[in-house]
Amino acid sequence: MWQIEDLDLDAYLQRIGHARVEPSADSLHSLHRAHVLAIPFENIDVILGTHPGLGLDAIQAKLVGRQRGGYCYEHTLLFGAALERLGFEVVRRVARVQPHKSGPRTHALLKVGVDGQEFLADVGFGAGQLYPTPLKDGVVVDQGGWDHRLTLDGDVWTLSKHTADGWVPQHASNDEPVRPIDYDVYHHYVSTHPNSPFTGRPVVMRVADGVVRRLVGDKLAVEYADGRTTERVVPATELPEVLASLDVVLSDEEVDRLRHV
Repeated sequence: MWQIEDLDLDAYLQRIGHARVEPSADSLHSLHRAHVLAIPFENIDVILGTHPGLGLDAIQAKLVGRQRGGYCYEHTLLFGAALERLGFEVVRRVARVQPHKSGPRTHALLKVGVDGQEFLADVGFGAGQLYPTPLKDGVVVDQGGWDHRLTLDGDVWTLSKHTADGWVPQHASNDEPVRPIDYDVYHHYVSTHPNSPFTGRPVVMRVADGVVRRLVGDKLAVEYADGRTTERVVPATELPEVLASLDVVLSDEEVDRLRHV
């Protein structure tokens, strides 16, 4: 159903700089980190109106072959296929973003089983999750300098981030079954609706230990785990260099079109 046989596993592992491994909690941790560090979160194809869709062959051609990035559906489908091919137990899920507000139920993520344990694997949540989170009520995981906590209420797992204002919910999910057509529907909304945060401006995010970089529109913000932040406006002339610094390399034609969006 999820086209995992279409994945070139060796090419994917080369893309993220990781060896082929046996399924274990430690290897899941390592693969998750390697994926997030190697493949950026970005919506450029949505902005340009050239998104290739959610077929695994198209995702692989873009994120692996062209060494581009993508957003949650692309990351999740690619990572999920790789994990299954490596022998992990994988369940695709959907989460409601900002569940304490009026956020949509449009975020794709995974539940992964290995070594008798279950984990939330979330490689496509912007600049948030470097590591998988054990599915245990109250567990706290340091995500590169920012604590994240998972809590259970009924059958709903809520992931929250610790900030200066306390614990702020990021998304909430449960085990309701998800099919490929569901991701297609959510992707259509996120990539076309005028209220989607991804249709009106470029969004590129990168996370590493102790630092998060975000390009949203023409503003480049850098946030450090110690609380420092910087922000500046990126002139159109600097756009190719800034995108490249975030690991998004575009053709001259794509850059020109992006400048005129």
